[in-house]
Amino acid sequence: MIDWLLETTSLREFLQHLVDDAVSASAADGCGVTVQRRHRPLTVVSTGGVAEKLDEKQYGLDDGPCLHCLRSGGSVYVPDMLGEARWESFPGFAADMGIRSSLSLPIPARTHTAGALNFYAAGQDAFTEDDRGRLALLAAQAGGGLALAQRLADAEDFSRDLQTALASRSVIDQAIGSVMQRRHCTAEEAFDLLRRLSQETNLKLRDVCTRLVTGLAGGPPAPRPPLRPRP
Repeated sequence: MIDWLLETTSLREFLQHLVDDAVSASAADGCGVTVQRRHRPLTVVSTGGVAEKLDEKQYGLDDGPCLHCLRSGGSVYVPDMLGEARWESFPGFAADMGIRSSLSLPIPARTHTAGALNFYAAGQDAFTEDDRGRLALLAAQAGGGLALAQRLADAEDFSRDLQTALASRSVIDQAIGSVMQRRHCTAEEAFDLLRRLSQETNLKLRDVCTRLVTGLAGGPPAPRPPLRPRP
């Protein structure tokens, strides 16, 4: 699992490795990962053409084994779709798609269920008790990998946000310096002038400062050097 994280360049690529490996190690004909985003379920990766179609059918019904797993945090095994009475028209739809059994396993996080790992198989009762235990362990391991991958992604987002904030601060400082030089005023007075101009023109302070510095210097503000990690 750690090797996958080191070898992949994105969270999506990591999850794709996960489902590809899970299918190759089981009797499944398709597998997908369902997560909740903005209160809506979403299949972020899948393998085997049938998995995403079956997931989407459940999203349309707002019910089904993968959603039950995601919401309850418990595993859901359907040994035979033709004998399944839950989830409205989904079992019949799955059978028409050539799927007779399914297994949905929670991908755990510390305080909630991070996602569901969904397996679909053409065979009836395709997942033995040993299979279910082994795949549940894979889903649990994936939870740790998913949490680490998300933390790395959050750190990258934070770094980008910090770079943006520093760039904004840099151009504001340049504008304050220009106003101080021309009006012979303090930094506080220069900032108040720029803030009033921002309010009067209904522009963001950074945009006002960028226009001012560009107009005075005849070119865009000097960029701030990027942050570099410590050696």
